Amino acid sequence: MPKEEREQYKLQIENTVLVSMKNNVIVEVLPFFSDSDTYVRKVAYQAVRMQYKRNGDIRLVAIPWLKLLYKSESALVRQTVIYACGEIAAFDFPSVEELLTQGMHDPHHSVRNAMIGSLKISGDKNSEILAFCEKYILSDSPEVRRLICHGLELKGRTHPQEIIALLKKLQYDKHPRVKEMLVHVLGQISYKKGCFHFVEGEVFSWNNADIYKLFQKEVIEVHGRYEKFSALPQKEVIAFFAAKTRNED
Repeated sequence: MPKEEREQYKLQIENTVLVSMKNNVIVEVLPFFSDSDTYVRKVAYQAVRMQYKRNGDIRLVAIPWLKLLYKSESALVRQTVIYACGEIAAFDFPSVEELLTQGMHDPHHSVRNAMIGSLKISGDKNSEILAFCEKYILSDSPEVRRLICHGLELKGRTHPQEIIALLKKLQYDKHPRVKEMLVHVLGQISYKKGCFHFVEGEVFSWNNADIYKLFQKEVIEVHGRYEKFSALPQKEVIAFFAAKTRNED
């Protein structure tokens, strides 16, 4: 679709979302919320955020309207609702907490995975999300533990000190997918400026040799993979671990 046509289509979606929210109807927006084109769905859920933030009247009806949409049998519709909730949670988490909790336990994997993106977006801007994550990070469900862990990643890239205590709770998790995600997130929050030595020191203090060994391997790979964006060159990270090993010996 040419750029000009796409802009017109974007305005059409935004206007349809606004009118539908005002009238508390969903039939007109269902084609956008369930569209196979990611761009269309993104325009739709960002339109919800835009109207919610700028329009006090819309704020009063938005959550019941989203709950109505979430009843859809379409996983794409429910996924789009969760992304809309993530956008709203960045500045008004309590209003969407109930829907986010539902999304975390949704039977479809694509909806649960949308929770990861929603937690990343909102958690990076709103620290209220951390209390929500703490509430569920030791859930009986390994899937919930995994997505909560992953959802903390973006916040941790710039403020690892705010999430490291939550990640520590998972250090003895025996589920392979949770353990793998913990190591992944530890690597992801270690390569920005001022983060490596803090995260390394914290993980080392856990006295968990298994996790520390996996962390070492992961963080070395991350500093190679993201060499252009890493605060430290990979060779310096390798040398740091080598020196630490010699000192321990």
